[in-house]
Amino acid sequence: MKKICFAASSGGHYEQLLMLRPLMEVYDSFIITEKTNYQTNQGSGKIYYLPQINRREILAFFKIIIIILKSLAIYLREKPDIIICTGVLAMVPMCLLGKIFGKKVIYIESFAKVTSATLTGKFVYKFADQFYVQWESMKKVYPNAIYLGGIY
Repeated sequence: MKKICFAASSGGHYEQLLMLRPLMEVYDSFIITEKTNYQTNQGSGKIYYLPQINRREILAFFKIIIIILKSLAIYLREKPDIIICTGVLAMVPMCLLGKIFGKKVIYIESFAKVTSATLTGKFVYKFADQFYVQWESMKKVYPNAIYLGGIY
């Protein structure tokens, strides 16, 4: 059976990821998200936390190095076959690791994006095996994306 890594930053990206809970219950899987000061609905199973990061903060470069190292440790421990990601920045290293190790990367662009791309989406679109958008209008932004509707 394939092992799936479900990766999302905190907040709305994480809530979107939890819409995929039926998959989490069927497959051997784990979640990676950001550590926050508020309680999250963790779903079931294994969960790993990465530091929260904002690309505009002064220590962003050093935090991303820590996130890369932690992501590598998680990747080597869990050895996922598939990474399903709803974004954002803290999850990019896991997507890149999956691609480097020849695994399948699936990205779901944010439900909040109706006419423009996220920075993470623009980056991951270049190498994702499957890239999903939740609004048909986003096919103009990502011509090779797959539109199946929203996950809500």
